[in-house]
Amino acid sequence: MSTVEERLSELGLTVPEVVPPVAAYVPAVRDGNHIYTSGQLPMVGGALQATGKVGAAVTPEDAKGYAATCALNAIAAVKAEIGDLEKVTRVVKVVGFVASDPSFTGQPGVVNGASELLGKAFGDKGVHARSAVGVAALPLDAPVEVEVVVTVAD
Repeated sequence: MSTVEERLSELGLTVPEVVPPVAAYVPAVRDGNHIYTSGQLPMVGGALQATGKVGAAVTPEDAKGYAATCALNAIAAVKAEIGDLEKVTRVVKVVGFVASDPSFTGQPGVVNGASELLGKAFGDKGVHARSAVGVAALPLDAPVEVEVVVTVAD
């Protein structure tokens, strides 16, 4: 078990199987020393954890947890691409999309769920640049979607 996976285990988490794509794409692509994940939804065991807009049907607190699930799914996609999470040298960028009620403006707090999990999992290597974007709708009516870019050692 890697140090990253040990840290996740201490949080009561394990790296899940990669979520199968719901359209014509792959979960992650390596280009040189970068791994780019596709947008990850809050899927657990093949099922979406929740649907609806944050600030309406979904609370910001629940959405923050769903963003952490998205980040865990991104970690799974990275692991499937490189085999060993210890090869990750840096989480470079996180982009979080939040399906938002028109009056909801707390997207950064929601995406903190992903950022905080990545920080706990990767330690100093998990500090990253980030965008948190409010959108009208996401695939499958998911409340949140997260994509991640990491660098890896050869």
